[in-house]
Amino acid sequence: MRAGEAITAGEAVRRVLILENPALRGQSSITQSLYAGLQLILPGEVAPSHRHVQSALRFIVEGSGAYTAVGGERATMQPGDFIITPSWTLHDHGNESGGPVVWLDGLDIPLVRFLDAGFAENDTRPSQAVTRTEGTSLARYGHNMAPVRGDAPFGATSPIFSYPYERSREALHKLERDAPADAWDGVKLRYINPLTGGSPMPTMATFLQRLPAGFDGKPWRQTDGAVFSVVEGHGEVLIERDAQSQRFEYGPRDHFVIPSWHTARLNSSAGCVLFSFSDRPVQQALGIHREERL
Repeated sequence: MRAGEAITAGEAVRRVLILENPALRGQSSITQSLYAGLQLILPGEVAPSHRHVQSALRFIVEGSGAYTAVGGERATMQPGDFIITPSWTLHDHGNESGGPVVWLDGLDIPLVRFLDAGFAENDTRPSQAVTRTEGTSLARYGHNMAPVRGDAPFGATSPIFSYPYERSREALHKLERDAPADAWDGVKLRYINPLTGGSPMPTMATFLQRLPAGFDGKPWRQTDGAVFSVVEGHGEVLIERDAQSQRFEYGPRDHFVIPSWHTARLNSSAGCVLFSFSDRPVQQALGIHREERL
């Protein structure tokens, strides 16, 4: 909020508080391959339209009523919604509500930088023209059905660019009631590209999980370092490597990272919901992904 007083969205292009890993100083990275930041947009502001090679995700942390526009369609933001801006698609953000809105940005910037394949381009307009009714992409692809004709509009990225939290949360709670919880993850689901069954973006996988009340998870580790955003509830994470351990308590709107090949345990006495993302699709494509459930 102090940044919002100091600089406008127009001056900053995107007003973002970068979450920089202290072990990777000066690289604007949260893991070796991923970027994360918290973006603020105030009432009446527009983050101008542009596009870039990097794939981006938005996970809404606080506030409601702002929007993201992609491919001529707007998606109104609500807390817990997962929204995609696919690679090389024009996108802009605006806030026509009466309060501030904050979301988590997740991008594959370090990975694209390593490959030396980054390009960006500003639009000639601050906001793109709306050409499709909100919810059109969800109607076409979000009900286990797809158009008879027509290719994927965003290539390897999901044709659904907005995954509402209301629907995702309902699925988690139904599974919590009706199915046994996993001893390591609780109730954990992955977001998918409905055309392929794979990850929504070619470089990033996204997950939503519910830890039931009284959950005391078993330890696990994996080669894809994961960034977590706490949606609801409170809990604790224990992270260990090489006989060193750190324990963090977390609550709503907190963010934490479980680095590559660090042993982690999650627990929650009252229950909680966690969103997370990682570079798992890249590692799986290269055949180097590894996971151990201890």
